[in-house]
Amino acid sequence: MKIIILGAGQVGGTLAEHLANEQNDITVVDTHAGKLRALQDRLDIGIVTGGASHPNSLYKAGAEDADMLIAVTNSDEINMMACQVAHTLFNTPTKISRVRSPNYLAHQDQLFNRDHIPVDVIIGPEQLVTNNIRQLIANPGALQVLDFADGRVQLVAVRAYHGGPIVGQELQQIRTHMPKVDTRVAAIFRHDRAILPQGDTVVEADDEVFFIAARENIRAVMSELRKVDKPYKRVMIAGGGNIGATLALSIENKYQVKVIERSYERCRVLSERLKHTIVLNGSASEPQLLAQENIEACDVFCALTNNDESNIMMSMLAKRMGAKKVITLITNPAYAELVGDEIDIAISPQQITIGSLLTHVRKGDISNVHSLRRGAAEAIEVTAHGDAYSSKVVGRRLDEIQLPEGVTIGAVVRGDEVLIAHKHIVVETDDHVILFLVDRRKISAVEKLFAVGFGFF
Repeated sequence: MKIIILGAGQVGGTLAEHLANEQNDITVVDTHAGKLRALQDRLDIGIVTGGASHPNSLYKAGAEDADMLIAVTNSDEINMMACQVAHTLFNTPTKISRVRSPNYLAHQDQLFNRDHIPVDVIIGPEQLVTNNIRQLIANPGALQVLDFADGRVQLVAVRAYHGGPIVGQELQQIRTHMPKVDTRVAAIFRHDRAILPQGDTVVEADDEVFFIAARENIRAVMSELRKVDKPYKRVMIAGGGNIGATLALSIENKYQVKVIERSYERCRVLSERLKHTIVLNGSASEPQLLAQENIEACDVFCALTNNDESNIMMSMLAKRMGAKKVITLITNPAYAELVGDEIDIAISPQQITIGSLLTHVRKGDISNVHSLRRGAAEAIEVTAHGDAYSSKVVGRRLDEIQLPEGVTIGAVVRGDEVLIAHKHIVVETDDHVILFLVDRRKISAVEKLFAVGFGFF
């Protein structure tokens, strides 16, 4: 596929790396020649230095025969204009734009269509990150919570703790402990090494365990691996920008929420917009303010400013002063590798955004893509098409499907029915199959597996 990426920032650069490694023809456009050269030194891609929305830049990038344009510059207006130019001058088939401003997103349906601003897919990073954090708050103790099949199925990552019922035992014992709850462990990461689980695999303390289950069974399965945290009540948010404000707005009816924001003017805006949230003018890096606001009684502290260093320092301070759980927004991948035990969960906006973008880039009928473990692993939801004669998947039992190495099937969703993967289940046409890839380089093999051909039977 020939793809033009506009913007060589962290999202554009990470996306180029993902797609270039999957044998796509990638060209990146940016005004910053140094960033482009750094990318080209690492990746087999084309580069164009110039304005992302300028017709001559798009022409140089090959827009005349491009299959897709992905606009992820830091400017909503440039992204939207680039899609308009690509549509009008080059008739680019698929145009994806990152749009961050809530003012645009509030009128998304009226603005973004072929008759007005011709954008086929809108990616809103702030909303994606907010949804991710909200899921973590709703599932105490989880490291990651990912939705599939419109939320009917969830993939959850937890840290196995000493004393968990299944810790030190074989995975097959889960069914003995919970005969009425069906689940499957998709992968285990032990000291950053992936283990593809079998029935006789023994769970060890500190393992990072990814399991899949119907939404209503998630809490029961978590209790097998660790002491389940009590439901959270008090949430403190450091940073009243788009992400902090959107998160507060989405949870203030269920939790006691406080937002700390440095800008007095922004505080005034937030206090008018938020109905049940306490808005405080100040800095979460001030111990006195945290003490005054009873940080020791806080269930979750979320550091969501646009400064990585501030987020890390605030989080460490809040944890040392008694916050029970700390969630930290970190955009620099190098920092994410360095964070220690004082930060419980590091959120990467790039990886969350990349997953959403890849949903629209992958070959085949793919509904969801989630990038895991800072891009090393991936979970996808793909729809099976064809029949027993044209598909390598449809009409076959799960144990008959020749999966690539490092790939496991976690569940099959058939209409409203959730079928956790067991070897006797037969895949039917239009089933949604949820797969876990411990090595995302296997994605092309998975795409070929689900491709409809002739005479596979």
